[in-house]
Amino acid sequence: MSRPRPSLRTRLAQHVLVPLVITWAAGTAVTLALASHFTGQAFDRALLDDAYALAAHVTLGPVGKPGLNLSIDDMGTLLFDQSESMFFAVYGDEGQFVGGHAGLRPPALPAGVISQFSNMVYQGREMRSVSLHRTEPVQVEIVMAQTSATRNRLLHRMLTYSAIPQALLLIFLAWWLRRSIGRDLGPLATLQQALGRRDASDLRPVPDDATTDVNSRDVDNLRLALNSLLLRLSRSIDAQREFAGNVAHELRTPLAGIRAQASYALAQATPAVWHEQLLGIAAGEQRASHLVEQLLALARADEGRAALQLQALQLDELVRDVVLRFMPKADAVGVDLGAEGLEQPTTVVGDVALVEGVLGNLLNNALRYARGPDAQVTVSVLVEGGQTVLRVVDNGPGMSAQDLLFWGERWVLGEAGQRLGEGFGLGLAIVRRYAELLGAEFSLTPGADGRGLCASLRLKSPPA
Repeated sequence: MSRPRPSLRTRLAQHVLVPLVITWAAGTAVTLALASHFTGQAFDRALLDDAYALAAHVTLGPVGKPGLNLSIDDMGTLLFDQSESMFFAVYGDEGQFVGGHAGLRPPALPAGVISQFSNMVYQGREMRSVSLHRTEPVQVEIVMAQTSATRNRLLHRMLTYSAIPQALLLIFLAWWLRRSIGRDLGPLATLQQALGRRDASDLRPVPDDATTDVNSRDVDNLRLALNSLLLRLSRSIDAQREFAGNVAHELRTPLAGIRAQASYALAQATPAVWHEQLLGIAAGEQRASHLVEQLLALARADEGRAALQLQALQLDELVRDVVLRFMPKADAVGVDLGAEGLEQPTTVVGDVALVEGVLGNLLNNALRYARGPDAQVTVSVLVEGGQTVLRVVDNGPGMSAQDLLFWGERWVLGEAGQRLGEGFGLGLAIVRRYAELLGAEFSLTPGADGRGLCASLRLKSPPA
């Protein structure tokens, strides 16, 4: 079984305290090393001074041999120490013992070295010694040694008086940091509890009182981000519910018609009736498919707002491709479909799918309403007032002033649409939504001489 992951408070405390403990340990070690070094220098200097004082009592004997002129009082003064034991020895130039404590013999001095400190063991005790080479009045080697108990006790006291208070201070700092981190992370726990108590269908924004701490700006920013996410989710779910409701409601009529025609055809025995009903079923299926496509287009428009990224595109090439795709349909319904203003390259800011969706819906509407021997639909790209305008003009029945007030509303058909009996009132709603996503201006006006309809989409030009 895997171990539980540590909490955020524990991880933050570890990230702060581990470097702090390492720094404290390194600082303490460096401090003790420096203190030991300079304390040892002070003790060594005092020991060397004693060796020089002893050297002042070395004399030249009658036969040129070294001697030691040291009285009892001088020896007591020289070897006096309140806490340590002092030892000395004097050796001649050939290593013969002159005086002092026999057997006190540290490592020999290297050639050319006047004095040298070393650690040694004498009479079973560890000692610190110094060897001093003198040539006046006679060549001798003087050895002074001292037990090191005082040095060790001093180092232990330094370690105790420096490390223990710092350790206590570190413990207090660890407690204070953990408490402060817990207090600062309190709003995050409150926010977690506020979200944990919610039902899955509750997409309301998190209230401000969930992050009331004055030092919780980052947590408050997290709350705002969560609220933004909940708002997008709510819109997405609303769009899905609306799409499902629209499909369920609007598909009833064509599906009921298809079912009625199929039942009627099954009850007949005449092939001509079967053929006639199958044609009606095919038309009903096409109508239902077109409705589903338009509903999906609206749903995708509502869903794609956050992920939409507008970029520069060649409008003339896009319009040419769309017009060529609609040519067969225009020929089938007897409409003269043409394009103007595609000779010059035209660049706009937009999205290929959205612009194609706008132009496709406008052409579908124009080809549906422009009927008759002189039916015409013209797509043009032109520049007006420094803006690029995509325009679709037809010479159909157009829209009345009353219809122009409600264009773009879903499921609203004008008088001509109701008479024609085609469409669902979704095409212009899709166009309006796509224009909003493109940041473009869309308008509907009567055509030339009050006949037909002129649809204009003003697109943004890319920055120079």
